[in-house]
Amino acid sequence: MKGIILAGGTGSRLYPLTKVTNKHLLPVYDKPMIYYPIQTLINSGIEEIMIVSGRGHAGHFLELLGSGAEFSVHFTYEIQEEAGGIAQALGLAEDFADDDNVAVILGDNIFRNNVEGSIQSFESGACIFLKQVQDAGRFGVAEVDENSGQVLGIEEKPNVPKSDYAVTGLYIYDSSVFKIIQMLKPSGRGELEITDVNNEYIRQGLMGYSVIEGDWSDAGTFDSLLRAGMIVQKE
Repeated sequence: MKGIILAGGTGSRLYPLTKVTNKHLLPVYDKPMIYYPIQTLINSGIEEIMIVSGRGHAGHFLELLGSGAEFSVHFTYEIQEEAGGIAQALGLAEDFADDDNVAVILGDNIFRNNVEGSIQSFESGACIFLKQVQDAGRFGVAEVDENSGQVLGIEEKPNVPKSDYAVTGLYIYDSSVFKIIQMLKPSGRGELEITDVNNEYIRQGLMGYSVIEGDWSDAGTFDSLLRAGMIVQKE
């Protein structure tokens, strides 16, 4: 299993904090934001990690993280030349994955429980990580069959959510994910969407899920950045 951290984007919702830096380098309590997804992957036994970032601040990641020796892992870096969506960024990691399974995490997602069991037991298909929330309509929402353990569908920010399961920014895929990405068509906003990748696995009956019990937050808005810091601080 290899790890991929997607840390591109413009961070426009955090402007002006992101005027001169990438949002994933902003502090969450006492560490740079990207340290938390790195630790999530390390805690799951992953030792080879690719960091995908955009142009402009790529050197800052290299300066901060180096080779990975500080973390006892090995980092590889890739540049997303222009904003093309999460799935497009993931597609850049195909050579790095080298037909291995991959654990993919968004660089602004903070998980405070260990997901090692789900990652280490993964064999094929795909798996998403869900969190029960009160405001599910702000996220991608998964409809699940608790008897079969499969996901029936994912809707992006629905007005009437079919469940209270928000799709977090942590995914596991087998190597066929890259073939799926190659078949995607851009969405209305001109990007390749990770929800379309997940729904293709669902269509094939190959999507499982795991429910996050501990604290989770993204950190892509002022409110969620504050919430993420408070989650870390209280421990």
